[in-house]
Amino acid sequence: MSAYDFDLFVIGGGSGGVRAARMAAQRGQRVALAEVLGTDGLGGTCVNVGCIPKKLYSYAAHYHEAFAEAAGYGWHVGETHLDWATLKANRAQEIARLNSVYANLLSGAGVTRLDGFARLVGDHDIELATLHADGSPGHQRFSAAHILIATGGTPHVPHFSGREHVITSNEVFDLEPFPKRLLIVGGGYIACEFASIFNGLGARVTQLYRGEQVLRGFDDEIRHFAAAEMAKAGVDLHLNAGVVDIRKTADGLVVTCEDGNTLTVDAALYATGRVPNTQGLGLDTVGVAQGAQGEVLVNERYQTNVPHIRAVGDVTNRVQLTPVALGEAMVVVDDLCGPAPGKAAREMSYDFVPTAVFTHPSIGTVGLTEAQARERFGEVTVFRSEFKALKHTLSGRTERTLMKLVVDTRSDRVVGLHMVGAEAGEIVQGFAVALKAGATKAVFDSTIGIHPTAAEEFVTMREPVRR
Repeated sequence: MSAYDFDLFVIGGGSGGVRAARMAAQRGQRVALAEVLGTDGLGGTCVNVGCIPKKLYSYAAHYHEAFAEAAGYGWHVGETHLDWATLKANRAQEIARLNSVYANLLSGAGVTRLDGFARLVGDHDIELATLHADGSPGHQRFSAAHILIATGGTPHVPHFSGREHVITSNEVFDLEPFPKRLLIVGGGYIACEFASIFNGLGARVTQLYRGEQVLRGFDDEIRHFAAAEMAKAGVDLHLNAGVVDIRKTADGLVVTCEDGNTLTVDAALYATGRVPNTQGLGLDTVGVAQGAQGEVLVNERYQTNVPHIRAVGDVTNRVQLTPVALGEAMVVVDDLCGPAPGKAAREMSYDFVPTAVFTHPSIGTVGLTEAQARERFGEVTVFRSEFKALKHTLSGRTERTLMKLVVDTRSDRVVGLHMVGAEAGEIVQGFAVALKAGATKAVFDSTIGIHPTAAEEFVTMREPVRR
């Protein structure tokens, strides 16, 4: 019998933490998971204040577009309006359902759930700060052979005059009242998604970004095309722009910009990046190494410099995506428990990780950007197609679709696939399998398309635009 209370103690109940705890318990490990109830809740950022509620709100915004498009197809919808309270209540109900699903998965696997803030107080020791029924603080102490840090990330807001008046993506889902005038500061995927969502829901959205173009890190053509489509849909996007000061007045928040101009809004959302959630965890107490932003530094098996302490997910500040955290968690489980019967121990590859941005229109991408491919391979061949989707030939919308393939010229392998258009994430997910398998452009060319779809364009591009 182990001298420790648990074989594995997981700090954090997000996607990575829940997956590691559940699967390790199913393989016979004694597992505890600590999560502070009333914070994000089980499921972490993605389930509570990230991808799930964000996509639900994106669906809501698309209905506004669909009502307008219906006229071209002979439908007369009549006057419409958004019931913001109903949307918020229904979203909250669905999130609560998902929280209970996660709780049932943990209890069903035999995981000991602990409600409180956990911190490291010794090499194998964890202290849990809790509240008694009467509200007084309490402390419990546990020991574990292995510890997994899976506390995720948190929004970062820079210091400036009026910082106390802004909100982050954590609070935006429950704004009251609905912001008819919304400022969004930032140019990453979170900022762009919320700009599209609230623009679609009926707000007048102004987006400010200090850089030369939004969506840094994505393919340049995709960035410029998506930004133009967002602006065409109504988002008032200002580049090379920042905020100096925000003041609260009777008419709303008065925002002074770096160029001296001012605007008045009902709410100001800062989506200016996220930082690892490591404050107060006691990592310095046991000597766990951290990076410049506080991220937990790990090796390829997610071990810190203290080998029995591991970390997965956004707290390591690598690829901040839920499916990546899930994959990392399974590497840890296989290391601690051995692989599942008949299976090899899992490895985590960060090549060809697909991702989507739920702007309007949405973005789907997998593999290398054109610039990255040129840097890695030297000679690349680029195929590109831009068109109005069949749906919009009658809808009256001017929205356009962009699809792009980047091919390593020497091997003919498709190394990058990018799309801006309806259901881009759904389309790119399937093609991600092909890229992961090493498909060549010849394989794409020999594949029969499904007609009429947008996706068929990826297998019918014949003439390169750049070589």
